Amino acid sequence: MQLQRVLDYLARVTRADLATFSPLYFGATRLGWVNAEWRQRLLAADDRLFAADGPRLYCQGGSDYQTLSAQLAAAARRWHAAGWLNGWRDENFQASLADGTPLFELERAAFRPLGLTSHAVHLNGLSRMPDGEVRMWLGRRSPHKAVDPNRMDNMVGGGVAAGETIEVAREREGWEEAGLSAELLRDVRQVALLLAERPVQRGLHREWLHVFDIWLPPDVVPNNQDGEVAEHCCVPLAEVESLLVAERFMIDAALAAADCLARLGYWGDDSRLVHEALQPASSGMLID
Repeated sequence: MQLQRVLDYLARVTRADLATFSPLYFGATRLGWVNAEWRQRLLAADDRLFAADGPRLYCQGGSDYQTLSAQLAAAARRWHAAGWLNGWRDENFQASLADGTPLFELERAAFRPLGLTSHAVHLNGLSRMPDGEVRMWLGRRSPHKAVDPNRMDNMVGGGVAAGETIEVAREREGWEEAGLSAELLRDVRQVALLLAERPVQRGLHREWLHVFDIWLPPDVVPNNQDGEVAEHCCVPLAEVESLLVAERFMIDAALAAADCLARLGYWGDDSRLVHEALQPASSGMLID
């Protein structure tokens, strides 16, 4: 077992230094963080949608959901036309207050530049072999994916779109990525909520990962439907650990897989160290 190398890896990918980022406010609520490059872009824009007060940035858009969403969508289209946004998906994520009140929705590619918090569902697929060995189903991302092509992923993983519940997103992604029926997923319960937070090329990746474990019956084999997964493979837990150490996983998938190994007690009593490593760092916490 290679626990210390796993812990070292988690320490590197779960602790974001936001010292060079500007906090972004919508009204009195801090919702995001903006790096220096994007701060300059936002303040130089002709639409005056953003303003600064010292190190803080403020959005000066409308106060209702539809108006603010429309204003931000128009700005995002301009950023896209200028070549500042890659990975455009024509799919919106939703930004909300801590109590769940929706504030606006915005193209998902624009969430990272503003450092906004998104949500995603991740399903660890597990199978028990005839001899009792537990194995994990993993997906290898398509080589044609714009983000992290060919890297290893959880059996299912994907963002929660604006207007979706966690349950609806779980069933949609379960079918699209692994061909799992709604009936099979209906009673699967969430087992973890992990925070993924790190600087990326576009800004700040900040996402709550809603993690589920599903034990697949022997006659169920994942079967991708949307072309985003090149293949699924059922591997021993020791191989999952080796892939973590080799950094072959997408980072968010690595967090969900490591959490699952710890929950299964793979590292014995030391499994608690992995759970502790996955706790959000207080310095990076925002209103969600």
